[in-house]
Amino acid sequence: MWLYIFIVLALALAWAYTRWAKVKRFWADRGVPHLPIHPIYGSLDFLTQENPGSWMRRMYERYKGPYVGMWLFWRPALIINTPEIARRVLVKDSDNFRNRFLGTGISKGDPIGGLNLFTTNDPAWSMIRRRLTPVFTSSKLKSMNGLKLAKSKELAQRIHNDMVAKKDIEIRTMFADFTTDIIGIAAFGVDSNATLTGESSIRTITKDFMQYDFIRGLSWCSIFFFPELVNIFRFQFFPKHTTDYFRRVFRSMLAQRGGYEGKREHNDLLDALLRMKHEADLNGEVLDEDVVIAQAMIFIQGGFDTSAVSLSFLTYELAFQPEIQDKLYNELLEAKEKNGGDENMDGTILSELTYMNCIIKETLRKYPAMGYLDRIAARDYEIDEKLTIPAGTTIYVNAVGMHYDPDYFPDPMKFDPDRFLPEREHEIKPFTYMPFGEGPRNCIGMRFAQRVLWHALSSLFLKYSVRPKPNAKRPERIQLERKALFLMPEDDLYVDFIPRK
Repeated sequence: MWLYIFIVLALALAWAYTRWAKVKRFWADRGVPHLPIHPIYGSLDFLTQENPGSWMRRMYERYKGPYVGMWLFWRPALIINTPEIARRVLVKDSDNFRNRFLGTGISKGDPIGGLNLFTTNDPAWSMIRRRLTPVFTSSKLKSMNGLKLAKSKELAQRIHNDMVAKKDIEIRTMFADFTTDIIGIAAFGVDSNATLTGESSIRTITKDFMQYDFIRGLSWCSIFFFPELVNIFRFQFFPKHTTDYFRRVFRSMLAQRGGYEGKREHNDLLDALLRMKHEADLNGEVLDEDVVIAQAMIFIQGGFDTSAVSLSFLTYELAFQPEIQDKLYNELLEAKEKNGGDENMDGTILSELTYMNCIIKETLRKYPAMGYLDRIAARDYEIDEKLTIPAGTTIYVNAVGMHYDPDYFPDPMKFDPDRFLPEREHEIKPFTYMPFGEGPRNCIGMRFAQRVLWHALSSLFLKYSVRPKPNAKRPERIQLERKALFLMPEDDLYVDFIPRK
């Protein structure tokens, strides 16, 4: 008996050692510079200790070259550091890189987490993307202008109320209240008054999305980087109580709107999702309730916090840049005068405000929501004449590294919207600026997010200027959230709002 156990253990150890030796040599055998590998966590010793975006920047600066090898546990992966290879992976040869590594890390018991456009892979991804594309047409987005205008007015009123009450204004929380209202109403038709009050039923749920304790951090790290752990520990992309809440809300709104066949009168994202389901049924495509709920939930998860964080970083940067604020204010004032003195400007007018859009682009250069773009090679692929990667290899395009490369963006730590002026934008090398991704799997909600930012900025900066608090940290000293997978501040962000005369 003991001899049998000893033999089995010896064979298992021999197999593990042989496998480990092969894994450890993977990149060296191919002549690829690589990170050190640990026998347990591979190259991911930074997880929960450093924001992945910050880590990607460090790796870009440390390993000068077109690519660098790493390991996800024992799984080889490749970080891409050049726009030329990024273009081939994301666009030219995108048929070989349609799937995301993230999509392999969703538990089989997590249909809402696994069926949304952000996480799912082919063939489901192609069908869902095709069905969702009409949701974000110009006409659909234009129909939601009224919602954004109303909530932008409430945002300015919220600031006024807090100033009267002599409250310090923490802008990330305030902007998250604002974006929760807009996206919650648009995606689920749920009335929410968090912009004015800071509270609503759906805001309670989105606050839970923003909690990055150890367990939440571990579950997201596993989903993004350690898929083998997901089914063992039954981690879920969304906390279970949030999916239960949204399922109840969805079924209630579905009944109120007459089911999938009812008349579509609201012109919001929920109407578009219900229409998508009805049309799929008519065409014999399988599109069940979970798929519809999954899209609405990822719009909220992916939209409310990323937009709120972008507004927060932008406002905080401008607090230290009064001259940029003045340029923005003058542009907004001129647009208001052209609009007959009416400050309620629609998306068409706001889209033409060159300098405001430069400010947004520069914010997204310094603070992209995700610092990297992950893909999986479906077939063996020649990276260059020196390297061919086998099918199944994970690739990370190091977007944030290129965003901070002084060869592409001189003085990259400086907040400089002028980089994106029409007369200078041609200087930006293609595929060195990718805040919304590139290629077929770029962010489908990009234009919706841009419009949310336009309306918020026009409402705020026509009425207020912003200044940093005494002894406030400079933007470059803000600590990024270490347990989050997205690029967001760990510090609270406070500024002073000064009413314009």
